[in-house]
Amino acid sequence: MSERAGKKAQESDLVNIEKLLAAYFEIHPDATSAEQKVTFGTSGHRGTSLNGSFNEDHIAAITQAIVEYRRSQNIHGPIYVGKDTHALSEPAEQTALEVLAGNDVITMVDAEGRYVPTPAVSVAIINHNEGKPAGDSHLADGLVITPSHNPPTDGGFKYNPPHGGPADSDATNWIAARANEIILGGMREVKRAAPKPTKFHFRENYISQLGDVMNMDAIRDSNVSIGADPMGGASVDYWGAIGEQYKLNLTVVNPNVDFQFGFMSLDWDEKIRMDCSSPFAMASLIEDRNKFDISTGNDADADRHGIVTRDHGLMNPNHFLAVSIDYLYRNRPQWSAAAAVGKTMVSSSIINRVVKKLGRKLIEVPVGFKWFVPGLIDGSVGFGGEESAGASFLRHDGSAWSTDKDGLILALLGAEITAVTGKTPSQRYAELTEEFGAPAYERIDAPATLEQKSKLGKLSADAVKASELAGEKITAILTHAPGNNAALGGLKVETESAWFAARPSGTENVYKIYGESFRGAEHLKQVQAEAKQLVDGVLG
Repeated sequence: MSERAGKKAQESDLVNIEKLLAAYFEIHPDATSAEQKVTFGTSGHRGTSLNGSFNEDHIAAITQAIVEYRRSQNIHGPIYVGKDTHALSEPAEQTALEVLAGNDVITMVDAEGRYVPTPAVSVAIINHNEGKPAGDSHLADGLVITPSHNPPTDGGFKYNPPHGGPADSDATNWIAARANEIILGGMREVKRAAPKPTKFHFRENYISQLGDVMNMDAIRDSNVSIGADPMGGASVDYWGAIGEQYKLNLTVVNPNVDFQFGFMSLDWDEKIRMDCSSPFAMASLIEDRNKFDISTGNDADADRHGIVTRDHGLMNPNHFLAVSIDYLYRNRPQWSAAAAVGKTMVSSSIINRVVKKLGRKLIEVPVGFKWFVPGLIDGSVGFGGEESAGASFLRHDGSAWSTDKDGLILALLGAEITAVTGKTPSQRYAELTEEFGAPAYERIDAPATLEQKSKLGKLSADAVKASELAGEKITAILTHAPGNNAALGGLKVETESAWFAARPSGTENVYKIYGESFRGAEHLKQVQAEAKQLVDGVLG
């Protein structure tokens, strides 16, 4: 950790916006280069114009590929387009709109030309497609132009198909491969024209329906004070409007948009990063926590949430997920009694204990929100959440709300829990630990070559010969998720009171070790040390 972590950004930390935008148009990527070709991760294509990993050719080629993909899937309805406040989002949107116009695709953009959070795009898609059968040619889909919490230098571009959630790898692999073909072909297959999009009121559409998913009356009537920090992101126009429409005791913190994000405090590595789960990025909100009952932060596209309470400060995302699950399944009587809980394999196992007490089915899946989408669509999953502070849940009546992560309703849920129970989420978490134990949880990185990362991603459980971990008998060695049997892309090892999971990083020459112990921090350190030893031994 840097000495400057949590300190306000200085002039030398800020990106040159003119240089960034010029590079978007001037640099032409090499699609044969691993660093410059189109690559879709779990959240779309990301990169920066400065090194040729996010440029106009990328966006034009990706959009053309998406046009061709949606035609192959008989999708001919409108495409809903949203963008966040990163500097590269504006030109990327313009490029995409030109390509969509050149291909005669009906395109819906924000009526006021403003920023649109990821969940607002998801809700719009779901609203449009309600009642339409699968295969209907008039189904809508969407684009969200965002690199999420990434630094101001970055751009991002993701596709949401008609279910409203993140696209599956079948779609993204095809789109990426086709986009790279187009770039290698000299962009000759890209069609462009002057955009003539249709205006759509994303904000009003989203906010007007919040009462269908949240207990807004309880939040208003309790007068719980809320400090909502958009962190310079796409929710900047939403929080004030939410407070006004529902007459909440809500103050918008940092209500300005700055492409340099100069108001931010530096993250652990001295980078500006709108990570609402980081105590360093959230330093100002933590410092001012006594001003409000509940303070909340969102990343740039508002698909993530951070919860700050007076009594605790910033909550660990895992802890808030556990509290949210416990509360929702006790306070949503119209949800199906069979509605399961979805969690990723690297989320805290206190969630497992909470879900067992609730008598609900637990579905553990690999990392990636896409795994929760089918269950949220049909109501068989009431809540799906990731360890990285991203989650969504059903409307009161058990129907789908947002099938992508929604940091706005999770932030409001912190206020609803406080309003209804009289306890902050951190106070409620303390009660859960009295009942289920207090886990120590941490993620660390370990160096790994490309070959080692590849081997880890394809590992078989048989490769692990160990029988004990940190003094306890190993009870499970997993390379596939028990909830859906999908490959983890790594390894998870469990004991009675602890576990670790190892996954290769998609961007760095490291692998990630997630670990947790209900026997305290010292035991967790032992788990981590033995996990590294075990994984390194398997990888060679």
